[in-house]
Amino acid sequence: QVRLVESGGGLVQAGGSLRLSCVFSGHSFNLYYMAWFRQAPGKEREFAAAISWGGVSTYYTDSVKGRFTISRDNAKNTVYLQMNSLKPDDTAVYYCAGDLSLGSYSDSRYQYTYWGQGTQVTVSS
Repeated sequence: QVRLVESGGGLVQAGGSLRLSCVFSGHSFNLYYMAWFRQAPGKEREFAAAISWGGVSTYYTDSVKGRFTISRDNAKNTVYLQMNSLKPDDTAVYYCAGDLSLGSYSDSRYQYTYWGQGTQVTVSS
């Protein structure tokens, strides 16, 4: 079955950078629309970024535009989230998500079928 495994989280000071990775297995990765969501303590899980099958199209929530970059390597079955200029408000558990049936971008967590276990990102001030 499809499995997503995130890594790369950790503790970083404000202004620093982290790169998250999500390794996909169990099916043809290049058929899946992929996204990153995040969930801060006491808050709903929210959309951060998404990328189309071939990586040509990318989408970001306004709060991360210009600071985060989503990318994918279909040869390695991996999607990445490069996070720069991190802020304390970016502190959250970050989840990788994927879906086979999406025809285009979606920022709704209900549209994604497969999820990773999450990786903690903590940004200190």
